Amino acid sequence: MKIAQKIATGLFLASLFAVAGCASTATKEGTGEFVDDSVLTTKVKAEIFNEPSLKTFEIKVDTFKGVVQLSGFVARPESIAKAGEIARRVKGVKEVRNDILVK
Repeated sequence: MKIAQKIATGLFLASLFAVAGCASTATKEGTGEFVDDSVLTTKVKAEIFNEPSLKTFEIKVDTFKGVVQLSGFVARPESIAKAGEIARRVKGVKEVRNDILVK
């Protein structure tokens, strides 16, 4: 009986550590947040790609905890605002940090 109890306790502790390892912190995403951010990044990239006035290969999209960061270069200042507007319209985006520059 004592061996079974020790095994059960060990398995319980191992599962607690596994769950704690997947939890998020202020600087690290949890597993679920990483997947959500990957989906948001893909959606924003697709929307930017579908906009004919933007050169999509020069705009980089990163997402962390729902905050989308745009970076890269565009030819016209209007394109900076357009990319930010497109990113803000994507469902699930909490905030957009637009660091795109004009070449």
